[in-house]
Amino acid sequence: MIKIDSYEYYYNPEDGKYYIRKRKKSTHSLKKLKDKLNKSKDKKDRKDKTSKGNRSDDAANKVNKSRDKAHTANETNKSHDRAKTVDETNKLHDKVNTVDETSKSHDKVNTVNETNKADETMNKVDITDHSLYKMSVKNNHKHPIKVSIVMPTYNKYHQTSLSLYGLSKQTFPHAEYEVILVDDASSDNTSDILKEVDVPFKFKYIQMKQNKGRSSVRNIGINHAEGDLLIFLDGEMLAPPAFVENHYKHHVHESNLVVTGAMHYEGVYTFIMPDYNEDQVAHLKELVGRDPEYRRLYENYEQTKQHLNVPCPLVTKEDIDTNRFQRLSFPNRYFLNSGLKHFGERLEGFTLPYIAFLSGNVSVRKANLKKSGLFDETFVGYGAEDWELGYRLYKNGVQFVLDPSTVAYHQEHGISKRKVKEQWGNHYRFVKKHPNIDVLILSLEWKELPFMHLHQTLVEYNQLEERFPNEYNELKHAFCTMLFRVIEYLNSGQPVTKLYDLPEGSEERLKIHQQFETLRPRGFDYLASSFEQIYYL
Repeated sequence: MIKIDSYEYYYNPEDGKYYIRKRKKSTHSLKKLKDKLNKSKDKKDRKDKTSKGNRSDDAANKVNKSRDKAHTANETNKSHDRAKTVDETNKLHDKVNTVDETSKSHDKVNTVNETNKADETMNKVDITDHSLYKMSVKNNHKHPIKVSIVMPTYNKYHQTSLSLYGLSKQTFPHAEYEVILVDDASSDNTSDILKEVDVPFKFKYIQMKQNKGRSSVRNIGINHAEGDLLIFLDGEMLAPPAFVENHYKHHVHESNLVVTGAMHYEGVYTFIMPDYNEDQVAHLKELVGRDPEYRRLYENYEQTKQHLNVPCPLVTKEDIDTNRFQRLSFPNRYFLNSGLKHFGERLEGFTLPYIAFLSGNVSVRKANLKKSGLFDETFVGYGAEDWELGYRLYKNGVQFVLDPSTVAYHQEHGISKRKVKEQWGNHYRFVKKHPNIDVLILSLEWKELPFMHLHQTLVEYNQLEERFPNEYNELKHAFCTMLFRVIEYLNSGQPVTKLYDLPEGSEERLKIHQQFETLRPRGFDYLASSFEQIYYL
C-alpha cells in the first residue's frame, strides 16, 4: 500500500503532463530537537558529574517537556503534510479540470474556426502567377462545375461590370457554373473588377501581361475551364436570368451541338460613350425618348459633354433587376433577315451552318473542341476566328441550333476604324486555310448579297459538279479564283476589279463564255447571277 504522504505530483513543462514521484526525505523537527538535547546533556554531564539529583530531575523534566512539545510538533507536522498532500492533490485535480475545460474550449474554438474557414474560402482570392498572365480566383469552392462561361474583354470596364452583375442573377444553380474573365491587358480600370464585384459563382479573373488577341485569350480561358459545357460570351454582353439555363438544357440529352443566341441579336445602350459615331448618337436620341428618366439623363449629358470624355451611365443595376433597361434596347436581325429564318431552329438544309458559330454568344461541349481543335491563334484582331472554328466543328458533324431564348444584350460601344481592315485580314486567313467552295462563297457577302442567295448559289454549284462532272471546268475554276481574289484584294487594299482578266479571243475566255450561256437554260439561275456579278467587275 502506497502512503500518499510519501509521494507528490509534479508538472513537466516539456510535454505538458503531470507525474507522481516519491517525496524526498527531509530532516524532521523531532530529530533536530533530540540532537540538540543530547548535546546539551553531554555537556552538562562533563561539567558537573557531581550534580545533585534534584538538578538532574529538573533537567529530565525539561527534557520530557521538550519531548512532549516535539511529539506535539511532530503530530502537527504530519497533519500539515497530509493536508498539504491533499491540497496538492486537489490542486492537481483543479489543474486537470482546467486543462480539460481549456481543451473543451479549444474544441469549441476549433469548431468555430472550421466554420469560419469554410466562410473565408468563399471570400479569399487564390492567385496563380504565370509567365503570360496572372489568375485570381474568388469563391473557390469544391462543388463540381457544369458550365464554364469564357469572357474575353479589352478596355470595356464599365460594360463588363454590368455584365457580371447580370450573370450573378442567373436561375441556374450558382455553385454549378463559373465565369472566366480574360482581360487582354486592358489599360482602363478593368483590373478593379476583381475587388469590386460581389458574385455568387466561382469567378476566375485572368489578367494578361501583354495583349495577345481574341483567339489566344479564349484558349487560355478554355484551358482553365472546369465545366463540360463552355459558353463563349463577350465581356459586354448582358445576360438575362435564364440565359445559362436555356443554353444548358439543349446539351443535357445531346452531346454534339452548337447552340447560338447571337442570330437573334439584341443591342442596348447602357452608357453614353464619347466615341459613338453619328448613327449611334441619332439612334440613342430616338431610344431615350421612350423613358422620361433616360431622356433627362441624356439631356444633362448634352449640356456638359464638352467637359467630359468618360462614359456617362444610363442603366443601373436596379434597371437590370426590373428589366427597365430594355427600353434602350433594339433588335438587329441581320442574319435572320438575310435568309436563315427560312431554315428553322436547326438550320435544316442550310449549306453554311458554321456561320452560326458567333463567339459573342455560343455554347459547345468541351469534348467537341478537343476533337476539332481550339481557336486558331494566328487570327489576331477582329473577325472570322469564330467562323473558322465553327467550320471545323461543322466538318466534324456538329449540329447547329438557333434559340432565341439564349439571346443576350450587346452593350453598344464605339466602333474602331481598325475593325474593317482586321476583318478582311482574318477573312483572308480563313480562305487561305480552307480554300473550299463552301468557305469561298462567303466572299459574295462583300457584294451585299443575302445569305439565302449565297446558300442557293452553293447548292447549284454542288449540283453542277454532280450532274456535269466533266463539264464546266473552266467556269468553275474561274469562279473559285475570283471568289478568292475578292478577299485577297480587300486585304491588300487593291481595287476589287478585273478579278479574272483574260485576253480577248483567248481559248479559255471563249470556253468560259460558252459555258456561262448554258447555265440559266439548265436551271442554274443563282450560280449564273453570282458569277456575272464578279466576272464583269
